[in-house]
Amino acid sequence: MTTPDTWRKSSYSGGGDGNDCVEIAASPTHIAIRDSKAPAHGTLTVPTEAFAPFIEALKAPSAR
Repeated sequence: MTTPDTWRKSSYSGGGDGNDCVEIAASPTHIAIRDSKAPAHGTLTVPTEAFAPFIEALKAPSAR
């Protein structure tokens, strides 16, 4: 996957300029995730069909 051009910030962004969050970018086959405070430090890429289960696993009580 090439580096996406269109990043969207989380709806849970912090106050102020909203830089305390993650951003996602979607392609037809993958979802890219990065830290908005350090976008050049790396990107996590998951297959599109794995994104929803990935988010649900993060929400699970045992993930905290």
